[in-house]
Amino acid sequence: MNRIQSEFEVWGTVVFIECASSNVSKEQLQQGIDSAHAFCLGVDEVFSTYKANSQISRLRRGELRIQECDENVKEVWEICDKARELTGGAFNPWAVPGGFDPSGLVKGWAADECADILLAAGADHIHVNAAGDLALRGGFFDEESQIVQPWSIGVVNPDNKMEVLQVFAITDGAIATSGTYERGAHITDPLTGMIAIGAKSATIVGPNGALCDALATAVMVAGKDSAIWFSQSELSEYRPWVIERHENLSWSI
Repeated sequence: MNRIQSEFEVWGTVVFIECASSNVSKEQLQQGIDSAHAFCLGVDEVFSTYKANSQISRLRRGELRIQECDENVKEVWEICDKARELTGGAFNPWAVPGGFDPSGLVKGWAADECADILLAAGADHIHVNAAGDLALRGGFFDEESQIVQPWSIGVVNPDNKMEVLQVFAITDGAIATSGTYERGAHITDPLTGMIAIGAKSATIVGPNGALCDALATAVMVAGKDSAIWFSQSELSEYRPWVIERHENLSWSI
């Protein structure tokens, strides 16, 4: 089994990748990682709200219509629209100063895309961590037992990063966590324009990284009121695990 790890800086954060394969060489796996890195750099050029010439910046200024954007931007736009519908507007990239800003789900979407790039390069076991938005494929191959096990993903206490409060076992899928871990209270309630006060931390596990990312942001806004969302058929495969902001408790579905 060939296994490599790598990390690189992009989007003002760090993307970590671990991948393994019994079918291709380490050199081929590295080529897959290099392709994933190049993809992430391209995402920054297209989706950045800080780069004046990015398609998103031009879209926000009204210099570009969504119909004129590339296919990745159109895809992300459509996922944003679906997430807005599923969350009753608690996730709304259009209700932000300056216009459309998909930053609330782009990392989750990009992590999924990177995982697919690595699959195409021949990797069988893939872990992509884009600053807390994870895309996982094929489980973890344990060298000692020689068996494939689910990836174990821990969620830490937002008040004590040394304490793991919950562990999820995921073979294939995505997991995203939003909270006050790195940037403090930075999520805005699109319905009020005020800082979100619904939850202290929100973790979503499901098949699609972009939607996990968007739902985690939205649950931070709505808190316990978001539980009803997961009764929708479109979210039947998504599981929330949430730490409440004003009570010493967590809840899940």
